[in-house]
Amino acid sequence: MDWTAPIDDYCERTSAAFWAEPLNAWTNIAFIAAALLGLSLWKMRGGRDEPALALCLLVAVIGAGSFLFHTVATRWASLADVVPIAVFIYGYFALALSRFFALTPLVAAAGTAVFFAASLVVEPVLAAIVGSSAGYMPGLFALVGVGGILVSRREEPGTLVLGAGATFFVSLIFRMLDAPLCEVWPLGTHAVWHVLNAVTLGLLLVAAIDAPPVPAARRRA
Repeated sequence: MDWTAPIDDYCERTSAAFWAEPLNAWTNIAFIAAALLGLSLWKMRGGRDEPALALCLLVAVIGAGSFLFHTVATRWASLADVVPIAVFIYGYFALALSRFFALTPLVAAAGTAVFFAASLVVEPVLAAIVGSSAGYMPGLFALVGVGGILVSRREEPGTLVLGAGATFFVSLIFRMLDAPLCEVWPLGTHAVWHVLNAVTLGLLLVAAIDAPPVPAARRRA
């Protein structure tokens, strides 16, 4: 595989030039804004929650990686785009099990491993339905599932997590509409995916930061 080969996956790109996707590139500022807002809230809550800090920094990395991909647009740059997102999805799932459901680190890690394995199984099946967006569907299912359980228990993070799931669902629709609408809207809809994704991640950061770590004595095996 040639990792330097150019990639032309989005409606806005019409050449291999660095600024061939200006809207897709600049809308990554939304991720940086979400990360800065998260860091601001993190400091307001005492600035000692290391997992929450890691998530805030990871959101900034997501923005930087996406910017790189939508400018350089090569196979190696695509890794800078998708790897941080995957780390966030599975990292946040582990944190949700630990922080929202008070599971021990070992059980949370095992649950995350099961979620990862299940994602690998269902993604090829979903690819036949939603194409390249299949890799994001397990994250959507997790948000709806976790948020739904928390809301049913009337636990505070539930509304934010479920709201993040709803926002992510709409953002996925815009991601999938990019190619079909290209003829009538040459700029594409991928930029909307970026903005709504940033909102999704911002909501998740608030949920994580406002739900403090559970003391070891209160964790469930």
